[in-house]
Amino acid sequence: MQLLNTLYVTLPESYLHLDNDTLRVEIEHETRLRVPLHHLSSVVCFGHVMVSPILMHRLADEGKSLVLLDGRGRFKARLEGPVSGNVLLRQAQHHRLLDNAASADFCLAVAKSCIAGKLKNCRQVVQRGARENGREEDSAVLTATADELGRALARLEHAADLDAVRGIEGDQAKRYFAALTLLVRPEARQAFTMNGRTRRPPLDRMNALLSFLYAMLMNDVRSAVESVGLDPQIGFLHALRPGRAALALDLMEEFRPLLADRLALTLINRRQVNADDFEEHSGGAVTLKDDVRRAVVTAYQERKQEALMHPLLESSFALGLVPFVQARLLARAVRGDAEGYLPFCPK
Repeated sequence: MQLLNTLYVTLPESYLHLDNDTLRVEIEHETRLRVPLHHLSSVVCFGHVMVSPILMHRLADEGKSLVLLDGRGRFKARLEGPVSGNVLLRQAQHHRLLDNAASADFCLAVAKSCIAGKLKNCRQVVQRGARENGREEDSAVLTATADELGRALARLEHAADLDAVRGIEGDQAKRYFAALTLLVRPEARQAFTMNGRTRRPPLDRMNALLSFLYAMLMNDVRSAVESVGLDPQIGFLHALRPGRAALALDLMEEFRPLLADRLALTLINRRQVNADDFEEHSGGAVTLKDDVRRAVVTAYQERKQEALMHPLLESSFALGLVPFVQARLLARAVRGDAEGYLPFCPK
């Protein structure tokens, strides 16, 4: 399995077009970037970006997706060629949602696994922060948060239905985000304090940074789900809604702490992202400035290249490949080739 690049285009008024077998990015007729198509798996455009019809056709022919997001990272549209997934796998996936006891048990088991992975990985982020934090008062709060996440895992195991699972996840997400500020270096905490998780639009700097990272993560996880032939719209934890990639959201849960939250903290604590790198808009919305977005995209791509040991497969993978590995494991569970789905929780 090869980790291909995703091209993120964040500069407004960029024009993307095909130049033989190369994608060329121009701004005001000046070439800013050339990328061979065989290096790319997808192209993601933020805001007002123009794409030539010839390039659209070529991307579709080669099975490379073109994703359009608004300037804040909210999904707008996706262009892709014919779906090559296994119809029998999708049939099995749809069968798992039938109104019977066996289907309900399967959905509940997958939902529990997704949230267990999220809670374990959140707990790891908090525990690491408690160890590295030099302030005794902060470490005490972080340790208490980690302990509560551990107790929530025990409660999750006995959750009777999806509503109970969602309730546990919601309560622990509030607790986790409340503690996240303590993982920021003290002199930057006031600027990056979170008043809960806000989105559409984000209302503070930390939420703006997380939302931008989550938008990129969502695109990667959806691509992973589709690559194995699963229907991204048919989820087991998130409710089905028109236009909502529920299964991608399910699988994304375990990766939020690893690929987004930790990276956001690193960027802030290493002063790669600072308080003046954001813009405030009427209505309270907060967004990253254009030049800072490019730095965040680069850091995200570098994070995906880091190697981690997969505890189940006992092999080392680039972190960016792990969603594809997990999507395959989920497909095995859907087909009935595996007892259940096990989330990715590195040690």
